[in-house]
Amino acid sequence: MRTVLIALSMLLCSTTSALAQVSVNIAVPGVSIGFNVPVYPRLVPVPGYPVYYAPSLGANYFFYDGMYWVYQYDNWYASSWYNGPWELVSPDYVPLVILRIPVRYYRRPPGYFRGWALGAPPRWGEHWGNAWEQDHRDWDRRDRRVVPARAPLPLYQRQYSGNRYPPAPQQRSLESRNYRYQPRDPVVRQRYEAQRGRPGPETGPPRGRAPDQNRERGPGPGQGRGPEHGHDHGN
Repeated sequence: MRTVLIALSMLLCSTTSALAQVSVNIAVPGVSIGFNVPVYPRLVPVPGYPVYYAPSLGANYFFYDGMYWVYQYDNWYASSWYNGPWELVSPDYVPLVILRIPVRYYRRPPGYFRGWALGAPPRWGEHWGNAWEQDHRDWDRRDRRVVPARAPLPLYQRQYSGNRYPPAPQQRSLESRNYRYQPRDPVVRQRYEAQRGRPGPETGPPRGRAPDQNRERGPGPGQGRGPEHGHDHGN
């Protein structure tokens, strides 16, 4: 009997350990977005858009113009590496190309997407309010005859998974050696440079939060809306 109990105890510990590996939150100081990407995900092009999505992740996970974009807990996050660290992005600074992605490519759509047309973008104006929509008039219009080329995927990141996943300083070094692509979208370029310690746009406070998420610090004194308002951030 004692042997059986010991065996069951070992099995339970093994199962708990395995679950912990897939439920660890992606976190940086002030931000936790509630899921982990242990290995480089399979990314598939979104037809008609210069964007990739991850159909097998069960998350609203995209790649556009050299960066990864995630919509989680009513917030947008961006990173130049597939498993973060993630930076909170205000709705005012999410590239319009990302916002135009049809509802059907959100693999974990929030409840308020229910009833929205699968082939159309989410109703961001309805969700974020009139002030946002007035600042981003015609945000959902695009020239279907012209589709910008997709940025190359940083496939070198495949070799960095699990315990080999690099911290942020090492990520920048690996990037400079292995991925020479530079973002073309002005808003993405600002975000990309901001993650490398150069001045960039504000991120803004989070709208929603994961159950265990720490509060994100809001913009500092003097930070306000930037000149991107009302302009198209991509084709």
